[in-house]
Amino acid sequence: MRLLYLLTALSLLFNSAAAIPQSFHLPDAVGLLAAKGLANLAVYQTKAHSKCTVKNAVKRREWGDLSSPDKKKYIAAVLCLQSKPSKTPASVAPGARSRYDDFVLVHINQTLTIHATGNFLSWHRYFVWAYETALREECGYKGYQPYWNWGRYASDPINSPLFDGSDTSLSGNGLYYNHTGVPVTGAPPPFDVIPPGVGGGCVTTGPFKNMSVNLGPVFPSISGVPPNPQFDGLGYNPRCLRRDINPHAAAVTATNYTYKLITEPLNADIYWFQTVMQGQFADGKWGVHTGGHFTIGGDPGGDFFTSPNDPAFFLHHGMIDRVWWIWQTQDLPARLKAVSGTLTLFNDPPSRNATLNDDVDLGLIAPPVKLGSLLDTMGGLGGEFCYVYV
Repeated sequence: MRLLYLLTALSLLFNSAAAIPQSFHLPDAVGLLAAKGLANLAVYQTKAHSKCTVKNAVKRREWGDLSSPDKKKYIAAVLCLQSKPSKTPASVAPGARSRYDDFVLVHINQTLTIHATGNFLSWHRYFVWAYETALREECGYKGYQPYWNWGRYASDPINSPLFDGSDTSLSGNGLYYNHTGVPVTGAPPPFDVIPPGVGGGCVTTGPFKNMSVNLGPVFPSISGVPPNPQFDGLGYNPRCLRRDINPHAAAVTATNYTYKLITEPLNADIYWFQTVMQGQFADGKWGVHTGGHFTIGGDPGGDFFTSPNDPAFFLHHGMIDRVWWIWQTQDLPARLKAVSGTLTLFNDPPSRNATLNDDVDLGLIAPPVKLGSLLDTMGGLGGEFCYVYV
């Protein structure tokens, strides 16, 4: 049956051999779920008479499956965004100096209302799409947002094509910096600390070795980060990009964790799916969301508020969106419009439940839209969403 799903997905996706990616990996267990989802999606879209189909949808690909020229084009577009001036008035955020910083600013300002909330998944879906759109419309990028398949590299993230420090990577690990690891609030020992890796200092290899991190910190997870001149983290605070590529955090992003997240019967409920994804700290479970962020670690990657300041953030959240998309496509009638949770982080302070009619507003990045318009990658956002993951 799994082989049948795979063959069906391939026939749906590719009209010719030339469309097959240059680097082709046999799918892991999660990839087989994605193949099943594509087959389900094709049937569902046909019945809905949608203009967006599996064949004409944008194909978001894994970083390791991109050709070297395509990786370099993506990197060039990110560097372009970092070179363009910010659209944020200096009176609002004096530290926002680039168009890239505008994205970081929005995440800082909304952090406490977009995590452990009913809009966590939909907000970040819109955020990643807006970033993809900026790369294409403002920096001439012709491709689409890639994702980071955590499980493919979980056993050795430092040597992955994302972090090996080559000119086709997102830059490498930081220099060695002596630190005690990352505390995990609310988790029991030994899960209350993510042990340190062998980095933590400035990144000195790859395309982003000279990148300036301008905003934050707000909630640093590593010592030695110069404090921001403003309490809200929006002052100008230029410093190097730091990373601690961490195999301990990466271990909880192995394929078996993601597969169980999608297939566990309890997680058929969107509440439990997103809760398990984000971590059940009191039970000593970090979750794939936390695991991915602290695989990057350092500054700003390990800062809950400023994490988009590391370019790897957008590939991590591309994978978060992919996992949600796979979950949705396993049972589209029941899951496509599923939303659960309140409007505040862990419902503190207490707030009402999120609804499909809630506004999702990205400020200078993208116009406000209704949460309900962000749930379907095949025709959502008034038809502007039309993408799948391969």
